Amino acid sequence: MSERPKQKLLIVEDDPGLQRQLAWVFPQHEILLASTREEVLTELRRHEPPVVLQDIGLRPDPAGASDGFDTLSEILALAPRTKVIVVTASGDRANAVRAIALGAHDFYQKPVDAEVLRLIVNRAFRMAELEDENRHLTAQHSSAALDGILATSDVMLRVCRQIEKVAATSATVLLLGESGTGKEVLARALHKLSGRSQGPFVAINCAAIPETLLESELFGYEKGAFTGAHKQTIGKIEYASSGTLFLDEIGDMPLALQPKILRFLQERVIERLGGRETVPVDVRVISATNRDLAASITGQTFRQDLFYRINEVTVPIPPLRARSGDAAVIAQYLLEDRARRHERDVRGFTPEAIRAIETYEWPGNIRELENKVNGAVIMADGPQLTAADLGLKTNGHDLEFLNLRAARQQAERNAINRALVITHGNLSRAAALLGVTRPTLYDLMAKNDLKPQGRGAVVYEADTQ
Repeated sequence: MSERPKQKLLIVEDDPGLQRQLAWVFPQHEILLASTREEVLTELRRHEPPVVLQDIGLRPDPAGASDGFDTLSEILALAPRTKVIVVTASGDRANAVRAIALGAHDFYQKPVDAEVLRLIVNRAFRMAELEDENRHLTAQHSSAALDGILATSDVMLRVCRQIEKVAATSATVLLLGESGTGKEVLARALHKLSGRSQGPFVAINCAAIPETLLESELFGYEKGAFTGAHKQTIGKIEYASSGTLFLDEIGDMPLALQPKILRFLQERVIERLGGRETVPVDVRVISATNRDLAASITGQTFRQDLFYRINEVTVPIPPLRARSGDAAVIAQYLLEDRARRHERDVRGFTPEAIRAIETYEWPGNIRELENKVNGAVIMADGPQLTAADLGLKTNGHDLEFLNLRAARQQAERNAINRALVITHGNLSRAAALLGVTRPTLYDLMAKNDLKPQGRGAVVYEADTQ
């Protein structure tokens, strides 16, 4: 078993003798030394130490400590999670209090007592570890909750944020989007994020079940309710009790059945076919459709009062063609997944294939993309998929952007988003991938109003709706 790497401790001290003395106190740590503000920032960018031990009295103002406070402020601005322990002169409580007010984690007053100082530093390391573990667990929860969703485009990130917000409520949600955009995946994510996540998630496709059977599937039936009803049978709505019921393609629900669904939504009770007793049901309802329900209401194929019941919150899901940059990222994930599944040595796409993926309209959305990649992986002759393997044509020219500033900004946003997805939100790795320093990445994210996404980089499964 390999030894655990030493934790990095940055000691900021301009006296060489004190530097050696402090380094001697911490043999169990990897010691980084700095004596000026410039050296501090260099070491901070290069090594990202979780704890900094800083003498507040640095040259050229060791008595007034102005440079020490400036250094402290820059450390906290550059790495706000770093635990800074300031070292002050004996009896200098005023500067110690000021340092804590600026954001220092703790302080220590000279002269050096090795055991006390070691205790303070070890406590700071432990606090940094606990905070890092908490962030990791939070990111894991978010990733698991949004399992199945890969979002790098602004429009899809907004959808993810909507799902996160509405999940904590009891509102009935309507998902609107074309076939193949991932409505069921989003419904499952919403369920996992909700307080009902330990309950069942029950999905029923209102368009896939014959009208004569849909009512019994939803509400269940009593023994003898009709020919062949030999025993009492629980319906999908009852099965979903304490959990979530997903009514997919609700726009195709028969008009005759809509009043019963409306009554269930209003009163949260049902009656099984052939039964006379009402059964209370505690369930959250999520609906989805690719139809224009406003047009269906005008055409009198969908009830307006039911429409108002199912769309307390509406979440429009953009088609793949409107999700700039997502198609290529999703395709790469699908390729890797299908290559493992089919045991094929296929590792990527040719540049021509990437251009074809990004310019194709994808009328079938992610389901069509999945189909093409799956078939191409099986039939490919080489290690990279070509546009021909995918059955796509290249346009022969790139899109022209008239506004160069807007084009550059959009390209920058897309690059940052993709790097964050690829590195699962690890800012150090994302910065390295982008060829910038971590502080520069912070600045770019702030400029573009971006935040690290704790979402899983897992794409839609085969039953994408």
